[in-house]
Amino acid sequence: MTDFNSAPATGEETRGTADTHFGYRTVPLAEKQALVDDVFHKVARRYDIMNDLMSGGLHRAWKDALVSKVRPPQGARPFHLLDLAGGTGDVSFRVVEAGGPGTDAIVADINTDMLAVGRERAQKRGLADRVAFQEANAEALPFPDMSFDAVTIAFGIRNVPRIDLALREMRRVLKPGGRAFVLEFSKVDVPLLDKVYDAFSFRVIPEIGKRVAGDAEPYQYLVESIRRFPTAEAFAGMMREAGFARVTFTRMTGGVVALHSGFRI
Repeated sequence: MTDFNSAPATGEETRGTADTHFGYRTVPLAEKQALVDDVFHKVARRYDIMNDLMSGGLHRAWKDALVSKVRPPQGARPFHLLDLAGGTGDVSFRVVEAGGPGTDAIVADINTDMLAVGRERAQKRGLADRVAFQEANAEALPFPDMSFDAVTIAFGIRNVPRIDLALREMRRVLKPGGRAFVLEFSKVDVPLLDKVYDAFSFRVIPEIGKRVAGDAEPYQYLVESIRRFPTAEAFAGMMREAGFARVTFTRMTGGVVALHSGFRI
């Protein structure tokens, strides 16, 4: 397992005074990260079961599609994955299990409660020697340049206050020829499905959160944050502006989610 714990932080570390959005609310940019952290502190222990309930289990198929694109090597050739905002380890576990003995992963997340859940899961699955967990801010990653063969972020980029900084950091830590993958909710593009999806999102998901996790508010934010996220085309443009080449995206499930990818050339 590659150890980057002693590597210096890089990138911008100061916040401006501009406003941003937190769901449908407008908040000072400097306050968004704390608000997002509070959401995930509340949902950490129920996060995975809520993913199943909110997506009808489809998040598993979406993550399988992500792993199939990562394509870790089957042999002993070293392959280092950085999984951003991956606190509970779901994507990293899938990648190292799909790869050979040379495949390992670092889960980087800013939320300590999510990381604690992930470490427990890694121990139970016998993967603690291949999946490490590190507290890190996606806007200023504590890893050297050109450290990873692939970087993934699944359903986490929309929670980053300054997405442009995170994308540039993702590119910075990739090796030349390495690839970044962003799996995120998108805009439904199938008539009638969009109305069903909206009704389910705003009426059902917060109620599920209230009954299962004991709190509807975090799930109201998650639904609102999905609606505020850029379209697939617009996000692809953001990846290109961050320096990624050969940027592509694939819509899945009628546009409910989109899988983006880009190379560091």
